[in-house]
Amino acid sequence: MIRIDSPSNPKVKLAAQLAKRMAREKTGKFLAEGVRLAEMAASSDWAVDFALVTEHAAGEPRAAAVLAKLEERGVPVALVPDAVYQKAGDTQTPQGILLVIAQKKRGLDDLAHFAETAAQPPCYVVLDRIQDPGNLGTILRTADAAGMAGLILLKGTTDIYSPKVVRAAMGSLFHLPVVSGVTEEAFLAFAREHGLRLYATALDEHARPYDAADFTGPTAIVFGNEGQGVSQALLAAQGTETLYIPMYGGAESLNVAVSSAIVLYEAVRQRHSKRG
Repeated sequence: MIRIDSPSNPKVKLAAQLAKRMAREKTGKFLAEGVRLAEMAASSDWAVDFALVTEHAAGEPRAAAVLAKLEERGVPVALVPDAVYQKAGDTQTPQGILLVIAQKKRGLDDLAHFAETAAQPPCYVVLDRIQDPGNLGTILRTADAAGMAGLILLKGTTDIYSPKVVRAAMGSLFHLPVVSGVTEEAFLAFAREHGLRLYATALDEHARPYDAADFTGPTAIVFGNEGQGVSQALLAAQGTETLYIPMYGGAESLNVAVSSAIVLYEAVRQRHSKRG
């Protein structure tokens, strides 16, 4: 373990810069901050560049165990004063440990490869221009919990490596394959090539209740932008079926993260019932 006392140290400056999307895209790195995320990252196969930790955090049993695991992997660990850590971190109530990690660049072909080794037909979650980091992170976490085959982010969706998204996902980023920056055309071609049944959440004259859908085969479920919903191009694509969630009170709509949880767990119910 080395010691860093200067906020101008390159490692500290890099960590601080990763709060901005431009820096994440330029470097191909991102932050995972906090003990729980550090634990999950250290136990994953993701490449950790280095860790910064305060003296107080390094003395805590959970953080110390993470640091030991990182050092076993040959990851550089730097001890920093609290004031230096605050320059590097992104959280308002820091836990004193952060990791700088290399992003994973995956494509749709990678998802198809993963699906070939799965025990059941794939069910993909597709996000069309989701903007809120909290929504994106929560949907990722829900998709992971529901055993989905992967998350496809269409162009215009917020950055999966944003610190707020990473925190909201609570480590699911290290479990579930994610493909970002996919065009509508590329996604629709992928769906056709792999025989995916395509559903989109939308309230139109042809929409059926979400629990009337058949999620047991190869499937892709599209959730749309918080204000505009799923794009007209996707809704008009050949084979797209629209679904809605019935509501019986005065609310006109549900948050997209809540909607995704309802629909995905209907898929879970059907797919597990079929297996049972």
